[in-house]
Amino acid sequence: MPQYMLLIYPPVDIPPRDGMIDRWQTFNDEVARDGVLITSGRLQTLDSATTVRVREGETLISDGPFAETKEFLGGFYLVECEDLDQALKYAAHMPLDDYGTVEVRPMMFPAGTTAADMKAAAEA
Repeated sequence: MPQYMLLIYPPVDIPPRDGMIDRWQTFNDEVARDGVLITSGRLQTLDSATTVRVREGETLISDGPFAETKEFLGGFYLVECEDLDQALKYAAHMPLDDYGTVEVRPMMFPAGTTAADMKAAAEA
């Protein structure tokens, strides 16, 4: 069954909202109960980011995110669904309806696929 990453993008300047944790727990319980949840995670704030770039053999490390934007990657859910339509249904249930965005992207290979298995699939 295909896997989809549901990438959560809240606005940078949104203040905490009453009941938000409860709404996220309800969503988490839904995907777990339905048996589609593989894993999920919430990321630390933007000020904790470190960006690494390697250019012409030189490693450049800088504090902060790669780019300044109005939204940031705040977390993710990895779900296994019958198809894209089902993944979109879960994305629409996320409690971001009044402030954020969800990007739904299919996984190229299932989570846990080894590099050797990816190479073999590419050569097949």
